[in-house]
Amino acid sequence: MSDSTEKLTDLSALGEFGLIDELTKGIVILHASTKMGVGDDAAVIQPETGKVMLVSKDLLIEGIHFDMVYMPLKHLGYKAAVVNISDIVAMNGAPKQLLVGLGVSSKYSAEAIKEIYDGIKKACEVYRVDLIGGDTTSSPAGLFLSLTIIGEADPEKVVYRKGASPNDLLCVSGDLGAAYMGLLLLEREKTVFLADPNMQPDLSDKEYLLERQLKPEARINVLKLLEEAGVKPSSMIDISDGLASEAMHLCKASGTGCAIYEDKIPIDQLTFDTAKEFNIVPSVAALNGGDDYELLFTIRQTDFEKVKLMEGISIIGYMTDDSEGERLITNDNQSIPLRAQGWDALKSRDLFPDK
Repeated sequence: MSDSTEKLTDLSALGEFGLIDELTKGIVILHASTKMGVGDDAAVIQPETGKVMLVSKDLLIEGIHFDMVYMPLKHLGYKAAVVNISDIVAMNGAPKQLLVGLGVSSKYSAEAIKEIYDGIKKACEVYRVDLIGGDTTSSPAGLFLSLTIIGEADPEKVVYRKGASPNDLLCVSGDLGAAYMGLLLLEREKTVFLADPNMQPDLSDKEYLLERQLKPEARINVLKLLEEAGVKPSSMIDISDGLASEAMHLCKASGTGCAIYEDKIPIDQLTFDTAKEFNIVPSVAALNGGDDYELLFTIRQTDFEKVKLMEGISIIGYMTDDSEGERLITNDNQSIPLRAQGWDALKSRDLFPDK
């Protein structure tokens, strides 16, 4: 954020076009498929011959998807871009272009919006994505971001949620539950701050959890690992709403059931310890927390030897016949129905129901 003593620029002083000019100056085009980016009525894209286009959109609304009490503006921009990029990665595609729609109220200065765009531009730099345009408008209250990502893929390499078969192995990248623990920490400190603004937040040694919540990364590196090993997933999805929810999406699209082993779910030690602090079963946080943006995918059993020793990949179960439903095999070897209790944007949930 800008120094509090610095005079901030009211958005009305720049106007819509002045703000757009300020936000988009210095953009460098990286891809030959981008024929025209910012600066005309529409962008012009010419996909590489033989490729298919992948398009996805995410809408982020203040008070629903992010809280400005603890979300740094640059991190917000970075995360908004990454959650879109992750959707293309989950299709086994390469992200290429990004469009940004922004609605903003008068409480935000031009400098604040520039910080958000700095975060978006940083994500575009990291993932080699062209920022090709968008729109800005006023909002009666708060801030919202609507981003559209465009990607490309070879038709035969696209991976859908459908495609899994019974006996396919269910795999996940990275570790799960950390982003949710980061959110709980931030919400706890927000509650303390609102009760006593003089209290300093106690977030020592929790950096990993906070970063997972505030600055996630798309797992494009996992696609490279799989491709180098000659493995094409039979189905895939990114984990935005929790492992249980996403596993059920794969099952529904593929017409299968699944069995997930609780003791195979990858959970970082800090996530495990912090969940215990909150009196939460760590595997419950991993199953239902969301915001991890790891990849959940299935492979044929013939690819087991290629995947089993891959760093950062865990085999957590397998797909079953649809009649067997979605099951969790608990640590004490009980088979129970898998429940999707993760994030649902149309439902209201209290993070601290016992308080």
